[in-house]
Amino acid sequence: MTDFHPVYLLNAAVFAILGILIFVGAFVLVDKITPYALWKEIVEDRNVALAIMVGAMSIGVCIIIAAAVH
Repeated sequence: MTDFHPVYLLNAAVFAILGILIFVGAFVLVDKITPYALWKEIVEDRNVALAIMVGAMSIGVCIIIAAAVH
């Protein structure tokens, strides 16, 4: 436990918040680029293909963010 410093916890929190903000920004950007409302199509119209596409995009963006933070 001698290697633990509170700064490490602060760094983890900052990077987690930054990663979440970048992910939300990427989702909003993709939502604006597409000609229809993603959330409406997925939730109300139950478009499974679009949900799979958004899920794949989410995983891709998260992998990129994790690699950049690491």
